[in-house]
Amino acid sequence: METARLAATIAATITIGWMSGLFYGFAVSVMPGLRVAADRTAVETMQRINAAILNGWFLLGYVGGLVFAAAAVVLHAVGSGGRDALWPLAGALVAYLAAMGVTAGINIPLNNALDRAGPVDRIGDPAAVRRAFEAPWVRANVWRAVLCTVALGLLAWALVLH
Repeated sequence: METARLAATIAATITIGWMSGLFYGFAVSVMPGLRVAADRTAVETMQRINAAILNGWFLLGYVGGLVFAAAAVVLHAVGSGGRDALWPLAGALVAYLAAMGVTAGINIPLNNALDRAGPVDRIGDPAAVRRAFEAPWVRANVWRAVLCTVALGLLAWALVLH
């Protein structure tokens, strides 16, 4: 049981760390870089990124973070021992679920709207498409970066307590 608890906590820390780093990277480099790009370039780049990110490695981190964090909570809640790390693990799971909620409620619908705009060379007003997408997407991404970083910090704390 002890090995399973530790393995689940380490796996949750790694996968949520990946997501925290991904969202942080977008917040501090990708989106600021696109901010100075032409409208068509910014829209096309985000359309391509949104298509490319849907791959197994992303899903391993995104879904894995949820699965491993939930497993760590359950494994620390049952049986004897492991209770010291339970509260930071539960907090990490809640923070990660909130980040997933932001993604599902804001970022994914904005990504889908950007995709529905169609090929960039056929968009009549790329500035309007960009305005509808960029600012709310960036704000939501900062929130999920913060929430994932909180989750990562709580997981690190849980590993110390473990």
